[in-house]
Amino acid sequence: MNQYRVTACITAAALLAAGMPFAAEASEKYELRKRVIRLSGIMSTTNEGDGVTRGEYARMLANASSYRSVALKTSSTAVFSDVPADSEYGWAVKLASENGWMNGYLGGLFKPDQQITLQEAIRGILALLGYTDQDFSGDQINGRWTKYNYLDLGENISKEPLEVLTRRDCVNLFYNLLCAKDTTGKDYCSVLGYELSDDGQVNPLTVSDNDLKGPKVVPCNHRMDDYVPFDLSEATFYLDGQMASLEAVKQAKTYGFVVLYYHVVSKTVWAYSDERTAGANSGMAAISGEIAGIFYSSNSVMTPNVVTLEGDDREFKLKDSQVQFGFSIYGDMKVGERVILVCEVSGSSDGNMSYTVVDYIEY
Repeated sequence: MNQYRVTACITAAALLAAGMPFAAEASEKYELRKRVIRLSGIMSTTNEGDGVTRGEYARMLANASSYRSVALKTSSTAVFSDVPADSEYGWAVKLASENGWMNGYLGGLFKPDQQITLQEAIRGILALLGYTDQDFSGDQINGRWTKYNYLDLGENISKEPLEVLTRRDCVNLFYNLLCAKDTTGKDYCSVLGYELSDDGQVNPLTVSDNDLKGPKVVPCNHRMDDYVPFDLSEATFYLDGQMASLEAVKQAKTYGFVVLYYHVVSKTVWAYSDERTAGANSGMAAISGEIAGIFYSSNSVMTPNVVTLEGDDREFKLKDSQVQFGFSIYGDMKVGERVILVCEVSGSSDGNMSYTVVDYIEY
């Protein structure tokens, strides 16, 4: 599998949107936004209907800032009594407080498990853009709300100031941040090493073209350091779609392989663990096996849409045209070939799991 196919997977949503009905086009545009945010390392984009806590939001702000290179490092001191120094959010909460991105509550509390409201979130986004209290004389809250709307930071977010945000809202909010200009007139996305295209959107090629590498399969008895060209102690990690530590990724590799992708500029690593040893309930997973069947849609004998593996009764849906091509009569994956499927995993109300293949690796 070559780098072109990986890049094409990322940009496919934008290309497929042309000529579609409005609803489908809007969906594809959101998928592009979600992929950009996932690649940026700002946040995990799974479980998008879930609420976002203040602790999680502080970490998102840290990951979207110029301080991102030291994300996940522990804080040596506690700023708030309800956020210990060794808390998973400790460092990010300390950073958010010291830089005026977020405020605490009376009594020295931060309330990290309380859901974030749009009003609170706006303060953090505007602070990243360089705005301070001095920029909003008089009514600070209404001043920030006016600036939020003036800068189009609320595009695709239908919430009032005191409503709580979902992960989907945060995908849109941080994507809008990347497209905004800071107080010096600079495109904010440049903080993360990205560029805007002529239409004012984040250019997916600057997110992925030369910086996104992978997939690379790291066996249990191999060192990850040999597969990534930067110091892993300085990297931000995601494991199976959730933010994690280096130690957690190493632990996942102990009894099986991990599949790695990495982004050079942001020093972000996405790792997907061997489902046979780690299991998967939601998020992402790497599933290996021998291809048992390739099935086609009833209305297209040229486009496969489902793959099955030997000895496995699950169906693995093929996400987009680039993945489908690999399993078509023109592609390189055939029945009997060994493959690792990188899958999005989601649950339903009846307890069943669904699997969607977003990439694959021959092995």
